[in-house]
Amino acid sequence: MGKGIKVGDQVAITATVRRRVTEDRVSVSLPGYSFPHSIVDKSTKVKRGQQIELQGDVQRVDEDSVTIGGRSLGVTVPIDKVRLVESYEQPARRKPLVDAPD
Repeated sequence: MGKGIKVGDQVAITATVRRRVTEDRVSVSLPGYSFPHSIVDKSTKVKRGQQIELQGDVQRVDEDSVTIGGRSLGVTVPIDKVRLVESYEQPARRKPLVDAPD
């Protein structure tokens, strides 16, 4: 499931809602992450136990874990708990890095 993930890829992780902390923050439980995590969620429709999908960009890849960063994330989870959404492709260079000799 998490094979082939590299830095820059966009990945998703499924979180379970634990409770609403304030009117704009929700406490969630992430699989493979031993601590509760709080995210910004202004919708009033989420309920306790509901599954939500959080997306972020991969910032670091280790042997068996991946660090996900983004607007609402910043956690290190096992690589088999994430799902690849979009693979990062380096932009193509239009001009050579050095000038052509005269």
